Amino acid sequence: MQQIDIKDLHVFVAIYTLRSVSQAALSLGLSQPTVSFNLAKLREHYQNPLFVRSPAGMEPTAFATALHASAVGMLAAFDTVARQRNAFDPALSRQTFRIAMTDLSQIVLLPGLLTRLRSMAPGVAIRIVPINEHTADMLESGDTDLAVGFMPQLDAGFYQQKLLTQRYVGLVALDHPRMPPQPSIGDYLGEGHVLVSTSGTGHAVVERMLQGHGQRHIVLEVPSYLGLASIIGKTDLLATVPQRQADLVGDDALVRQFPLPFAIPDYQIKQHWHERNHHDAAHRWLRTQLTELFLERSPAARLGEDTPHVAKPV
Repeated sequence: MQQIDIKDLHVFVAIYTLRSVSQAALSLGLSQPTVSFNLAKLREHYQNPLFVRSPAGMEPTAFATALHASAVGMLAAFDTVARQRNAFDPALSRQTFRIAMTDLSQIVLLPGLLTRLRSMAPGVAIRIVPINEHTADMLESGDTDLAVGFMPQLDAGFYQQKLLTQRYVGLVALDHPRMPPQPSIGDYLGEGHVLVSTSGTGHAVVERMLQGHGQRHIVLEVPSYLGLASIIGKTDLLATVPQRQADLVGDDALVRQFPLPFAIPDYQIKQHWHERNHHDAAHRWLRTQLTELFLERSPAARLGEDTPHVAKPV
């Protein structure tokens, strides 16, 4: 039995409507032999003549009359699917994006992103969830759309794009009685420290780089950067924080920055997403907003000679 396809059904509906093989061929832009061949396929497939000749033209059989309604519905459904586009209109969208962010990314990136979305996509909502050990699974399942922050555990298996580079500085009270503007390693290790232990803060990197020098005396451990400037400004403790976090509290008269007295590598803030969302128009639009807002471009890129690199998942 020959298999039929969507073109055969178009031929069937055209003959049914026009009651003529030649007129069906003309309306479909096909030759009459081609339409006759397709009709033969249909007759063989359904084991029914479908049409019989009469003075009024090609008259459908009872089976063809019943088949016609199903064929028209199928073609209409196919046409709807064929016309569908992966499009996204931010001005009209009511979509909720679920973004996993580190504590620092919420402080540094989220205000700028929200300001842009309120202007371009007033109906769009953002739901922020914390970065944790379940983030990779949530991206893979679609429960989270995007993850933004310092997350080396997501570098493999996901699409990623670097947005900006962070470096560490020290933060201390403006009137700290002992900390000089350019402290030595002894000055640094001689003070009590506040440790921010939220995911993605990189405190393990700090400890690793201090090996061979000594160990920090952690007096206070807090789960986020919220309120950190107030704690530092009103005590003799110090903190090691990302530059952009320090810049945000730079206007606070109670605190000041100082350069770290040991080498520590910069790290990258990236956006990460799963392959399931890579081609989705809404997700592409959201990622583009983050890129346009926060991507640190090289001089060549600013001149239009370079484009952001997005890594293929491995």
